[in-house]
Amino acid sequence: MEMQSILAKHWHHLPVSEVLDLLETNSDKGLDTFEVANRQEYYGPNVLTLEKRQGPLIRFLLQFHQPLVYILLASALITAVLQEWVDMGVILGVVILNAMIGFFQEGKALDAIVALAQVIISEATLLRGGERQRIDASDLVPGDIVLLQAGDKVPADLRLIWTRELRIDESTLTGESVPAEKNSGILERDSVLAERKNMAYSSTMVTSGSGRGIVVATGDNTEIGSISKLISSVEILATPLTRKIAHFSGILLYVILGMAIVTFLVGTLRGESWLYMFKAAVALAVGAVPEGLPAAVTITLAIGVKRMAKRNAIIKRLPAVETLGSTSVICSDKTGTLTRNEMTVQMIVAGTERFSVSGIGYAPKGKFFDQSAEQIDPRTRPALMEVLRAGLLCNDALLRETESAWRIQGDPTEGALIVAACKSGLSHEEELARWPRLDAIPFGSERQYMGTLHGGSAGEPVVYLKGSIEVLLPRCETVLGADGEPTDLDSARIYDQVNKIASKGLRILGFASKKLPPGTATVTLDDVAGGLVFLGFQCMVDPLRNEALHAVHACQRAGIQVKMITGDHPGTAVAIARQLNLDPPDFPVLTGRDLGKLSDAELIEAVVDTAVFARMSPEHKPRLVEAFQTRGNVVAMTGDGVNDAPALRRADIGVAMGLAGTEVARQAADMVLTDDNFATIEAAVEEGRGVFDNLIKFITWTLPTNIGEGLVIMVAVLAGVTLPILPVQILWVNMTSAVLLGLMLAFEPKEAGIMKRPPRDPQRPILSGILIFRIGLVGVLLLAGSFGLFKWTLSRGAGEAEARTVAVNVFVIGELFYLFNCRSLTRSMFAVGLFSNPWLLGGVTLMTVLQVLFTYSPVMNRMFKSAPLGLESWALILAVGLIIYSVVEIQKWLWLRWKKVNR
Repeated sequence: MEMQSILAKHWHHLPVSEVLDLLETNSDKGLDTFEVANRQEYYGPNVLTLEKRQGPLIRFLLQFHQPLVYILLASALITAVLQEWVDMGVILGVVILNAMIGFFQEGKALDAIVALAQVIISEATLLRGGERQRIDASDLVPGDIVLLQAGDKVPADLRLIWTRELRIDESTLTGESVPAEKNSGILERDSVLAERKNMAYSSTMVTSGSGRGIVVATGDNTEIGSISKLISSVEILATPLTRKIAHFSGILLYVILGMAIVTFLVGTLRGESWLYMFKAAVALAVGAVPEGLPAAVTITLAIGVKRMAKRNAIIKRLPAVETLGSTSVICSDKTGTLTRNEMTVQMIVAGTERFSVSGIGYAPKGKFFDQSAEQIDPRTRPALMEVLRAGLLCNDALLRETESAWRIQGDPTEGALIVAACKSGLSHEEELARWPRLDAIPFGSERQYMGTLHGGSAGEPVVYLKGSIEVLLPRCETVLGADGEPTDLDSARIYDQVNKIASKGLRILGFASKKLPPGTATVTLDDVAGGLVFLGFQCMVDPLRNEALHAVHACQRAGIQVKMITGDHPGTAVAIARQLNLDPPDFPVLTGRDLGKLSDAELIEAVVDTAVFARMSPEHKPRLVEAFQTRGNVVAMTGDGVNDAPALRRADIGVAMGLAGTEVARQAADMVLTDDNFATIEAAVEEGRGVFDNLIKFITWTLPTNIGEGLVIMVAVLAGVTLPILPVQILWVNMTSAVLLGLMLAFEPKEAGIMKRPPRDPQRPILSGILIFRIGLVGVLLLAGSFGLFKWTLSRGAGEAEARTVAVNVFVIGELFYLFNCRSLTRSMFAVGLFSNPWLLGGVTLMTVLQVLFTYSPVMNRMFKSAPLGLESWALILAVGLIIYSVVEIQKWLWLRWKKVNR
């Protein structure tokens, strides 16, 4: 056997006999012990290979590899040169704290591959040497014959060679919302993963029936192994915030170095001592470095995390908070996210009448209505009760009430039938006691129906059938009338009803019955081949979540495209898309098979005009995400299964389901929804936009101080005068004001209309032109106020300590007044509410107290070389602050008026 060649076979396209020949095995005996040993040596164990990860030390050191951190490290070095050990410790503390947060968050995300390796089952039942054995699944090799039964996890990828009513839950791999029916037939070569009915895949769960299959792939060569490779190969993208901060920090680095070098050179050329000029350049650099920015970013994001947790969204990576605010495309799963993942009967046709049923989910509470929308008592309608009874008895599921909710054990479709019957007042236990099951014909994919025989004290035995209308109706001779008696059958009318209802996306199950002779204890296929009475049909759907429609519309108003990506059938997906009014409105569908035929360029064009992506396989989802990203979108991707993990990592923000999701998906994601609800994504986007707003407010507030401090030093050197502010005083201003004033902006409530804005362009700079102008304007005002009052104080005969204290207070008071400007970048503080942020008022109070101590406390005077001030100095300082506030408010008003005129 050429072992390498068998790995790439399209097993689903080959007949069983050829698969057996290729793998040199026997379906009745399996492999012999000697051959197993050879193959184990060649293929290795049936486990997933974990790629070697970077060690913790390297990952920790990499947290320092960013421009803003370089600036802070340089600032710490400079303060060490100045022997300002406390300031150096504060700056290094900020850097190390940021590094530790990033290190631990990244470590959690990288655990996705470890979680994936743990989904491989520990044991398997198989045939070897003609004997049935139970072995460790890691010992399986291609060619082994595996036996499956209900409750088993599939231990490797299998080509099925025999099945008996076999159904496998493949939702974690394919996204299909109901268990897949399996057989051993031959399929088309281009059949997508969700359509390969003759294959069973590693880590999926057998829900019913039994089967036998040949192992065709183990370990890394399985479908789940391919997903593991996708996860490990997917590049984790930098978020819009980290990209912008990195770019912004790089520019800031060069500006600071440039200003320091120019200052040093100019002063030296003018004849100043190089040591004095070095200290001046150091003072300029210290002043221009925004030491509080990393802490502000971290704390603002952390506050966003806390707010989102209250809205059922758990954030795993801090930058993901802001990424949500930039999101322009949300790729959402259907089942459980947009819908409830609880099949619900909504319509019943019985006795030539149509009835609707209220209530959603598995709680057996609801009412029945006739065609005129009048509420009825279902017990007064014999035909309706017979259809409900048929659905209740011809059923293998169970309805159970837990402490938290009603749950279905078994197939969701069968569960919906039980719930509908219970809503009418029927009791599952009482009906089974009255009509005990005697025999059954299990559901078969080739038959498309299930039958159960019931008998007992209630009367002669009766067999109930449920299945597709196309299979049941030809077997029927009559139809149950409204009075509960058989009448003439009009098949054409029934087919017409079925077609109209099916076009609305409802799943339809037909019901029929037949009475058998007294004493009958078994039922055969011949017994139900004809002579049946058609009872009617029940129509069900996985209903939309109540909040989903509103949430989708809110996202659309915010300029965010919502795309549905699901493993379900295209028709089912389109029906939900139609209810959600997804764009574009004609609901074009792209299937996994279609996607496989498109080049990358064609796919990038196709995603624009496609609302629904159905029958998607694991490898398709990351490709879709990349197509949207190539068009310049920031993409959020939802998922709950193993198959979603690669796309969750590739997306700008991966969103996993906390209730129904797998551990693999949760580990790969940036955010976990604790309620599995699309509306929570919309709420998180709103919070993300608010977080970014507050970050921009902080940056807009803090940079004028740094620019002003740098300019003060530069102007003093160029003018050949004494420095108006010392490095230690600059550090005092920067660190205290950043914590007590600037960080209070992180608590600003979201501004009105935040979800009516279009998404931010990820290519747009972090600061707009008008904000850069405002930052420069305030920086120049701070320069003029501090330098001017410094010179005025000296002119009155005051000492340098007092003059510098005036300059320091100009910066602090100017920042304080400007803080109120920055509560909104477009409106006045009165428009946002003077008392809407009590944290800011508390910060202003504390900052004022500290500045009084800085000015009048003897201890502080010695530490910071400050001196007490008189009332006249304070009046002029406050006047500078008021001027800054007034100028910025006028600039806001003029800008808004100009925009309105030129709209």
